[in-house]
Amino acid sequence: MKLADIVVTLEATYLSDADHLDKEVFKCGSSDLMSDILAGLSEGSVLVTGLTTVHVIRTAKVAGVEAVVFVRGKTPPQEVIDLAREEGIPLLATPYSMFVSSGRLYASGLTGLTGVR
Repeated sequence: MKLADIVVTLEATYLSDADHLDKEVFKCGSSDLMSDILAGLSEGSVLVTGLTTVHVIRTAKVAGVEAVVFVRGKTPPQEVIDLAREEGIPLLATPYSMFVSSGRLYASGLTGLTGVR
């Protein structure tokens, strides 16, 4: 699934440079606990979270996460957006809850971090 499709599916706002909209992801991990993301298989995935700190970007970089979606209408501080740009990690924001966002992404074809449907 391309990031452009995720923007439509989640009625999301793109918070990063628009040059990443063709980037593809295959899995989704949803958590506010960054240790769960580090423990999972995150390569080629999108991270759905309500946490809006720099720790999210640092965790995403280490775990190989391709993009981050902030839920519940949250917008991260500018320092988080700046760090994500430096690291090349696209950021999206959706008004939907984590549960609804995850469900919409699953219904659109993404799997969980283990690849199981």
